[in-house]
Amino acid sequence: MSDTTSSRLRTPSGTSFVEFLPDGPVTRTVVLLHGIGGSAATCTDVADRLAATGARALAWDAPGYGRSRDPFAGADLVDQLASSLTALRLGPVDLIGTSWGGVLATCLAHRRPSRVRSLVLADSTRGSAVRDEKAAAMRARVPELESHGAEEFAARRAGRLVSPHTDEEVALRVRQQMARVRVPGYRAAAEFMASTNTEDLLPGIGVPTLVLVGEDDVVTGVAESRLLAERIPGATLTIIPRAGHTAITERPDEFARAVLDFWGDRA
Repeated sequence: MSDTTSSRLRTPSGTSFVEFLPDGPVTRTVVLLHGIGGSAATCTDVADRLAATGARALAWDAPGYGRSRDPFAGADLVDQLASSLTALRLGPVDLIGTSWGGVLATCLAHRRPSRVRSLVLADSTRGSAVRDEKAAAMRARVPELESHGAEEFAARRAGRLVSPHTDEEVALRVRQQMARVRVPGYRAAAEFMASTNTEDLLPGIGVPTLVLVGEDDVVTGVAESRLLAERIPGATLTIIPRAGHTAITERPDEFARAVLDFWGDRA
């Protein structure tokens, strides 16, 4: 769609990224973090659009996702993300995290604030540990995935991720992306979510922050995104029309435009 080039990068520890480079000079570096049911492929449409405007854009495959090596037992995913940025000599970076990726981004901004230039939290949440029943439901997804397999798991769940206004072709892509999840990666992500509540971290986030959410998101929802925007100092909220929980895939033009407007105004 644009004058960009893409390639695969891999850190010594086995974490894979898809890198998009602009045709001209690089103006900033952005790292995109996918949700629990996705992979780097979830973010490539937006990454390409951002690279077309001058950004170096890297979409990661989290440990156990896509082409990345499976995580080791007890792995600290935030530390692994930080180590991956170090291995690629990145930072400070603009972080875009969708859903689970937004929770990771929030935690990295808290632990390693010098590594983060700005945050975009898309269709995200404080984590599943806000309530015991949410944490239990998150952990229960893992045996469901193990029992039914990824394709059936995606068939059961992917429909809730998209807006009723989303094209069938795009909805199928979302389902196909979820059908590629692997148990080791999903287990690590689910445990991270089930044990995380960023509520107390939000007031301490000190970088410019944009909260994005699809107006039809029924997974994390507009109310949760509004809460994030209210509790992070100076954060702004943008609602993307006719998009669901996977706004990054459903409406990449609108998503990228919102990010670019935010960068132009604040970051």
